[in-house]
Amino acid sequence: MRIAVVGCGAVGSFYGAKLARAGHEVHFLLRSDYETVRRQGVLVRSPDGDFEVQPRCAQGPKEIGPAELVLIGLKTTANDQFAKLLPPLAGPATVVVTLQNGLGNEEQLAPFFPAEQIMGGLCFVCLNRVAPGVIQHLGYGQVVLGEFQRPPDRRTHDLAACFREAGVPCAVTENLERAHWEKLVWNIPFNGLGVASAAGFEAFIQHFPESGPSTLNPQPPTPSECLTTDKLLADVRWARLARELMLEVIAAARALGYDVSDALADQQIERTRTMGPYKASTLIDFERGQPLELQSLFHEPLRQAIRAGVAMPRLATLCRVLKDLKRSNPLTG
Repeated sequence: MRIAVVGCGAVGSFYGAKLARAGHEVHFLLRSDYETVRRQGVLVRSPDGDFEVQPRCAQGPKEIGPAELVLIGLKTTANDQFAKLLPPLAGPATVVVTLQNGLGNEEQLAPFFPAEQIMGGLCFVCLNRVAPGVIQHLGYGQVVLGEFQRPPDRRTHDLAACFREAGVPCAVTENLERAHWEKLVWNIPFNGLGVASAAGFEAFIQHFPESGPSTLNPQPPTPSECLTTDKLLADVRWARLARELMLEVIAAARALGYDVSDALADQQIERTRTMGPYKASTLIDFERGQPLELQSLFHEPLRQAIRAGVAMPRLATLCRVLKDLKRSNPLTG
């Protein structure tokens, strides 16, 4: 299969490398890492075994041309680049799969492609890009594929089989939106609280509406103040808040018509305990001074919940804290 990977950070590079190792013609659309990857390829360090691949490298989409499959690994903060990056990669039979976090990404593809060309992929994986062309895979790796605004069909299952043949566990969901909400049960607390911990628990609590107006310390937090997943769960206050956030997300999902059980919260917490000292992607972006995916991961779920008549005071507070931290950090503000 001729595959184009747009957004070659940790997620795009990892899955693109897996598909390249399986023998597919994989093209990486690169910016800052272009020279390094062109010379050295991509190295994946993994408990499953290290491996290297040499993908085909391009700096512009026209160098690649139409592909059979386009994988989008961009941060959602770069979705305004869709109009420039994607049309040269797509023909009438191209399948465009967004592997991005949060809500609304498939909808942002809809102006450029018919709905039947759009799919979503949810990645359940622990990994980081530790250097140009170097990906550290810590564990997991499953992808869940779903069709945009329609149930799965034969091509959905064919693409899942393609991932599995490349060594990627892959399942198919009957309802992509429900699967997005199920993933948010983990993403919202652990991406959000990892960054919010830079403000301290007391500052977070002071942002609750009943606590009255509050501002954070204007001094930018240092990365050492941010908590990894194991430290969040080791502190009973943060752990309780994480679970309460999960239950808010589950309540919103149910109000929107998605059958998500409260038991998912405890399942996700126990799963997270096995990850060790993991830094979620939003925390890494915060420490590096990169744009934060606030809209897709936090604001859009809150907007949809409010529209469905569900109060989410903890998520609303988290949104305020993250906004203030972003503004107070000179690297991200």
